[in-house]
Amino acid sequence: MAIVVNLQAVMSKRGIGLLELSKQVGITPANMSILKNNRARAVRFSTLDKVCEVLDCQPGDILEYKKEEQEPEE
Repeated sequence: MAIVVNLQAVMSKRGIGLLELSKQVGITPANMSILKNNRARAVRFSTLDKVCEVLDCQPGDILEYKKEEQEPEE
């Protein structure tokens, strides 16, 4: 996937752990872990909004687009 989640880096900068962030955002620690570990297939705007509010950041601080390299055709 070309979208990379940099949530761990932002959490580290803010000094907040997974359990505290999930509690303040209002989602389960398991779902926050899925997002943090770049395994989420989708994220609700309401969740992203709350994460940004709690971490005092912008969506672009958390989400990054990295162009995927395509294998050359033979």
